[in-house]
Amino acid sequence: MNNEELLSVLDNIEREKGIDKEFLFQAIESALASAAKKIIGNKEAEVTAVIDRKTGAVKITSEGKEIKSAEFGRIAAQTAKQVIIQKIREAERGIVFEDYEKRVGTITNGSVHRFEKGDIIIDLGKTEALLPRSQQSPKDRYKQGDRVRAYILEVNKTSHGPQVILSRTDAAFVKKLFEIEVPEIAEGIVEVKAISREPGERTKLAVWSKDEKVDAVGACVGMRGQRVKDIVRELQGERVDIIRWSDDLREYVKAAVSPAEISEIRINKENKKIEVIVPDDQLSIGIGKHGQNIRLASKLVGWEMDIRGKEEKVKAIFGEKPAGEPKEAEGAGTETEEAPLIGKTRLTDLSGVGAKVEKVLVAAGYDTVQKIKCLTAEDLTNLDGIGKKTAEKIIKSAKEL
Repeated sequence: MNNEELLSVLDNIEREKGIDKEFLFQAIESALASAAKKIIGNKEAEVTAVIDRKTGAVKITSEGKEIKSAEFGRIAAQTAKQVIIQKIREAERGIVFEDYEKRVGTITNGSVHRFEKGDIIIDLGKTEALLPRSQQSPKDRYKQGDRVRAYILEVNKTSHGPQVILSRTDAAFVKKLFEIEVPEIAEGIVEVKAISREPGERTKLAVWSKDEKVDAVGACVGMRGQRVKDIVRELQGERVDIIRWSDDLREYVKAAVSPAEISEIRINKENKKIEVIVPDDQLSIGIGKHGQNIRLASKLVGWEMDIRGKEEKVKAIFGEKPAGEPKEAEGAGTETEEAPLIGKTRLTDLSGVGAKVEKVLVAAGYDTVQKIKCLTAEDLTNLDGIGKKTAEKIIKSAKEL
């Protein structure tokens, strides 16, 4: 590379890559000075390299004296080439980092490039991204070359360039999908007020319309349910419940706990706790599989919630079910202290339930005999450490009690 070629190359890089030419001149001069020290065999010497900005000529001096060597020409060309390549790579990495840093919180598309210990490396075109195992939905199944849509969770700088971290489990991923599929959300007419999600299983989305003429739930569902169907398909069949948000807490709770029908709501404002009473035949629906429905409703509302059937409520108040229609405890249905959350019968009173099984049941949200009575053996066998025979024994015992 002669002097004219060097100037031409730097001009092209500045124009096409957006890298400042002066920055490259300085980087090449610094590298040439280091190379010159090795040639003269004195690493401690003060050596300066200067490139003429108009002609491209290189002048190397040490302690005010110009140094001339036959090797300088060859080394200067080689050094300039290496520095230019290095700086181009650094600049391109910087551009990619800035580009994706601005896109954090949005959805991107890529293809599966390779797999690394459960993590998936996604080819985004300009760079590669990481979809960690922890950010993959349990229902996601990919093979090399498959197209992937994911949420850009964060972007980090590393010695190997920018690292883009993707997610398909974050609740914001579902929210962004709705923004893409529902024009009313993108335009700001419909607003997503809250979202709670258990990836691969179920999502609850609370929406509200700023325009009385626009139905928020209808807009999200779409004509013949097409909009929400497209999102469910992207989520590999994950269930999506769309509910209407309300500033009336009682109305909001009723919507959040749906599809279960609510008989009574008891609110403890001081501790931000809500007790929901439902008909006994609605209890299993209100609880949901492994307590999922009431757990997601609680996250959606932002209050701690407990659910029980009418029969269990009466037992908790009176100790036993009185003859005839149960009486309401004084203050029931008002915003007073909440009733006890568990009746007098302990889970360990059930046949097949020891201390270990009791912990498993409580962790799954089945913390009362009434809740267990409404389950099936299949519901319990899905829990760790509970076999079919034990499950049947527990449910039979609960019904007898």
